[in-house]
Amino acid sequence: MQIDYYLATISPFTYLAGTDPAAIAARHGATLNYKPLDIMGLFARTGGTPPKDRHENRKAYRLQEIRRTAAARDMPINLHPAHWPTNPAPSSYALIAAMADGTGDVAALLAGLTRACWAEERDIADDAVIADCLAAAGFDRALASRGMMAGAEQYARNLEDAVAAGAFGAPFFIVGEERFWGVDRLDQLDAHLAATA
Repeated sequence: MQIDYYLATISPFTYLAGTDPAAIAARHGATLNYKPLDIMGLFARTGGTPPKDRHENRKAYRLQEIRRTAAARDMPINLHPAHWPTNPAPSSYALIAAMADGTGDVAALLAGLTRACWAEERDIADDAVIADCLAAAGFDRALASRGMMAGAEQYARNLEDAVAAGAFGAPFFIVGEERFWGVDRLDQLDAHLAATA
């Protein structure tokens, strides 16, 4: 089985998913295909509204939802990180390069990048921050500077794939025809994989 995992490195909910998607995939012998994408591009293509343009009621609820989810998952969170929004492309390219490289832990890299943004007040568009996250996950610090063109091309393809597959947010998981949106659907993803194994 394959899980296509559409994600945004600047998404608080991708951060809050942590390494659970990888653990779920491993538990069921599934392949987890990480697909970082331009979340604002996905919103524009699928009828979503960027957080900054949402009505104040929706903005307030989003912050409550982030706070409650972080508390339930026992994860630190800064609801107003110093470096958000930031350019997600460099960290996404690094993640794509890491998947191709295969020497380290991709789940740990994604968790490190999103934690840097949402809990550590670090700018994940900064080369040094990306290098630190790569090294912490067992990758070569210089990996991000290699294969930039391939990363950019895959990043663009991931957006097209997401739209074609029916994704409209992040994190978004697709297994065959089944779609699961949000960190609060991880239990349903787990149950689906158990039922179809």
